[in-house]
Amino acid sequence: MTIAGIVFDPLVPWHLIWFVAALAALAVAVALWRGLSGWWLRGLAALAVLAALANPALQNEVRRPLSNIVLMVVDRSASQHLSDRAAQTDAAAKAVEAEVRALPNTELRKITVGDAPGDGGTLLMGALSEALAEEPRARVAGAILITDGQVHDMARAPDMPAPVNVLLTGHASDWDRRLIVEAAPAFAIMGEPVKLRLKVDDEGKVPATAGKTAKLDISIDGEPAQTYTVPVGRDLDLPVTLPHGGLNVLQFQTPALPGELTDRNNAAVVQINGVRDRLRVLLVSGEPYQGERVWRNLLKSDPSVDLVHFTILRPPEKEDAVPVNELALIAFPTHELFVEKIKSFDLIIFDRYRRRGILPSEYLANVRNYVEHGGAVLVEAGPEFGSAESLYRSPLADVLPVDPTSRVIEQGFLPEITPLGQRHPVTEGLQNFGRWQEKNGKPGWGRWFRQIEMTAKPGAEVLMSGVNNDPLLVLAHEGEGRVAVLASDQALLWSRDFEGGGPQLELLRRLAHWMMKEPSLEEEALHASAVGQDLTITRRSLTEAKREVTVTGPDGKSVTLPMTETAPGSWTATWHAPAMGVYKLAQGDLKAVVGVGPASPKEFEETIASGAKLAPLVDAHRGGVLRLEEGVPEIRQVRPGAAAAGRGWIGITPRNAYVTTDVRVDPLLPSWLMLLIAALLAIGAWLIEGRRHA
Repeated sequence: MTIAGIVFDPLVPWHLIWFVAALAALAVAVALWRGLSGWWLRGLAALAVLAALANPALQNEVRRPLSNIVLMVVDRSASQHLSDRAAQTDAAAKAVEAEVRALPNTELRKITVGDAPGDGGTLLMGALSEALAEEPRARVAGAILITDGQVHDMARAPDMPAPVNVLLTGHASDWDRRLIVEAAPAFAIMGEPVKLRLKVDDEGKVPATAGKTAKLDISIDGEPAQTYTVPVGRDLDLPVTLPHGGLNVLQFQTPALPGELTDRNNAAVVQINGVRDRLRVLLVSGEPYQGERVWRNLLKSDPSVDLVHFTILRPPEKEDAVPVNELALIAFPTHELFVEKIKSFDLIIFDRYRRRGILPSEYLANVRNYVEHGGAVLVEAGPEFGSAESLYRSPLADVLPVDPTSRVIEQGFLPEITPLGQRHPVTEGLQNFGRWQEKNGKPGWGRWFRQIEMTAKPGAEVLMSGVNNDPLLVLAHEGEGRVAVLASDQALLWSRDFEGGGPQLELLRRLAHWMMKEPSLEEEALHASAVGQDLTITRRSLTEAKREVTVTGPDGKSVTLPMTETAPGSWTATWHAPAMGVYKLAQGDLKAVVGVGPASPKEFEETIASGAKLAPLVDAHRGGVLRLEEGVPEIRQVRPGAAAAGRGWIGITPRNAYVTTDVRVDPLLPSWLMLLIAALLAIGAWLIEGRRHA
C-alpha cells in the first residue's frame, strides 16, 4: 500500500519564513490601501517566494499493514475445576480461537493461568499485564478473559488500549456454604478461654433445603470432635481453652450439603501457641554467699516469671544484736508458702539450703508430695549438701536423683557434657554458647573449684560431669514432677568470665524452663512444621534407636516415613504433603498434629462465579461480562470508542497498525522556477501599474 502526501523541507528556518510572510502581507496591504492595480500580482509574487523558501515536496510512503492482536487469558486455577467449569472453559477457548482465526488480519495470543505458588490464588491480572508488555500496544485490538471472576490481584490490572471482555464460567444457580475464621489469636494463655470469631455463610442461589442453622464440628489436636448447632450468616464468638502449652491445632468443620459447589471451604484450621500467663518461682537461699544473686538475676530478667525470694540471713542458732526489722521486711512465711500455697508455684529452688529447723520435716514432706503431683524442685548444692544438715537427710530424699557421699572436692576442674547430655535439650549444643576454648588439648570452658561428690540413682539423667567423671548436673522425673541437682555452687565463675567463663546464663535458663515443662525442651518429643506443603518432622529422644514416623493425611490415608538422625538426639524427616489440610503424626506413644496450608485455600474462599471484581476494568474499556451458560458470543469488529459488547456478541477494535517499508520524496517545483514565477509576477505588477499611470 502506497500513501502520498506533501511535506516541507524549508531552505531557511521557519521563523524567518514567517517574518518574510508578515512583511509581504504588510506590503500588499499598503499597495491595496494606495489603490495600486497590481496589488494582487504582488501578493502572488510574495506567495511564490514563500513557497520557494518552504521548499514543498511530494512524499510517497510504501506501508505494510500489521495484523491486529487479540489476547485471550484462560483461567485454569483450582476453582475452575468445580462443577462443569473446565468443560465450559475448553469449549469457549476453542470457539474463540476459531472466531478470531476467521477475522481478517487478526492474530490470537493465548495465555493460560494456573494456581499461584503457595496459596496465592488466581493472578489473572499479572498474566494479562505481562502478555500486554510483550506485544506492541498499537496492535492490541482487545482482550478476552475466560474465568469464573475470582481474581486475587486486581491491583495489577493494566491500562488496556482496547476493549476488555469477560466470558464467565459457572451457572447462575450455583450456591456454596463456607466456613470463615474472621479472628483468631496466634498466642493464648493456657487454662484461660480465648475467643475465636467464626462464621458459617451461604453464597449464591441458596435453596430452602439448606436451612438457617448448620452443624459445626470442633476438634483439638486430632481428638474426637464435638458437634454444635450454629446459625448461618451470623458471626459466632467461640470461647476455646487450650489444653496444653506449645502448638495447639484446632480444626473446625461443617458437613457438606447436597448441591453445594465444594466442601473444600467447609473446614478451617487454626494453630495457636499456648503460653503460661506467669511462671511462679520460689527461691530459698540458705545463706548469703557470692553466687547468691545468680539465680535471682536470671529469674528477674525473665518478664514471664514471678519470683518470690527468701534468704536465711540469721539462722536460729546465731545470736547478735541486729534488730529483726533490719534483716527482713517480713518474717519467713513458712506455713503459707510450704503448706497453703505450695501448689501455686511452678518451681522451687533450694540454693545452698541447709536444715536448721526453719523448715520442719512436715514441710519438706509437703515439698516431696508437691513433686510427685507435678511440681518441680531444683537443688543447687554447696558444702552443706554432704553434711548432716543436708536436704538429703529429710523426706525430700525420696525424690532426689542422687546419693551424696559427704565428700566435698575442693580442686579445679572443667565441667563437661556427658554423651547423654549431648542428646538432652537442656545441654545439647551448649558448646555453641560462651567462649569454648582449647585447654590442655581438650575443648572446655573456665574451671570450677568445688564439687559435692555424689552418685546418681538408677533412672536419673547425668547431663554434666566434673572431677573423676562424677555427676555434676543430674535430672530425673519423679511421679508427675521433675527434680534436678547441680552438684556445685561455682556457676558464678562463668558469669564473671573467669578463664573465659562459660554459658552460665543459657545453662540455667534451659534448666529452669525444662523443670517448668517448656514444650520445646522436652527430651522425648515429636513435632512438625510446614512451609507451604513441605513438611519437616522432628523427633527428639535420648535413645539411639532408628526412627520411623507415620503420617495420616486429611483423606485418612497413611504413609510411613524413615527418619534420619541429623544431630545427637534429633531425627528428621522431610515430606511434600500431597494436599492441604490437617495431618496426624505418630511415632510410638508420641502423637502430634500439624496444619499444612489453610484447610480452605484462597481458591475456595469464594467459589461463586461473578464478574463483580472485574467489572471496573471491563466498564472502563467499554466491554462486557457474558455468561457462557448462555452460549459462546460472536466476535465483531467495532470502531474505537464504541460499545464493545452486547446481547450475544463481544467486540474488538481494529488498530490499522502498519510498518513503513519505503519512503520517496520528490520536489513539486525547482526553487529557481518558483523564483522565476515570482519575478514575472512582480514585473507584471509594475507593467500594469506603469501603463495605468501613463
